[in-house]
Amino acid sequence: MPVLAWIIFASVASGLLSIGLAALFALNVRSNQWISILVSYAIGALLGAAFLNALPEALELTESPRQLTMVLLLGILIFFILEKLLLWRHCHLSECEGHETAVQLKPAEAHDHGRSGMMIVLGDTFHNFVDGILIATAFMADIQLGIVTAIAITAHEIPQEAGDFIILLNSGFTRARALWLNLLSGVATLLGGLLGYFMLYQLDHMIAPILALAAASMIYVAMSDLIPSLHKRPEIGATVQQVILIVLGIGTIWLIGVYFGHHH
Repeated sequence: MPVLAWIIFASVASGLLSIGLAALFALNVRSNQWISILVSYAIGALLGAAFLNALPEALELTESPRQLTMVLLLGILIFFILEKLLLWRHCHLSECEGHETAVQLKPAEAHDHGRSGMMIVLGDTFHNFVDGILIATAFMADIQLGIVTAIAITAHEIPQEAGDFIILLNSGFTRARALWLNLLSGVATLLGGLLGYFMLYQLDHMIAPILALAAASMIYVAMSDLIPSLHKRPEIGATVQQVILIVLGIGTIWLIGVYFGHHH
């Protein structure tokens, strides 16, 4: 299958899967349990994809490893700034600061005429667009890396989209409208994938630094957005479960790497 076909397939599948499953979890009463399981798994998948795949691949493609690790460091700083600017709306569980009031109030009282809802959708669209570029970059470097990246991105998108879905409902959106908005923002993944492909087709020397940025994004999301939510359950049973799920996430990525091997 040609690289472009892989990119289109992975972008569409990632978008549909994450939004479909997110809606299911968000509308399911016991969703919080599921979401926290997914968050732990997603941490492993993201860290696995960053450290076992994206970074090693980027280092193989570059002439200067030091420059690449500087890009990684810069990437982490950029994502921190972006998150501060509210573009990166990464509230996975409905319990992060900023949403607490909206989620605890009854939906009727929490109507802010959809303002926070639209903010979420805009942030999400931008985020999905970047995800699309990252998926494309990964496939351009190596098919197996592309598959791993798409899986890691989908794994962390599910809890994020579920959180967004809950916030949209609390902003006064109907379920149908919330689903439509999420689907529309999901189209951005495909657009990012296509743009990434055609851009990098001309500028293939950009693949290594963008892979380093992809790794920075995965590390940042796992460490700053997802891991803190796990500390809300400090009891030993929860901790053991979280560690097992993180290891499972890393293991999945490692197994895919072994199974698909490198197509160099």
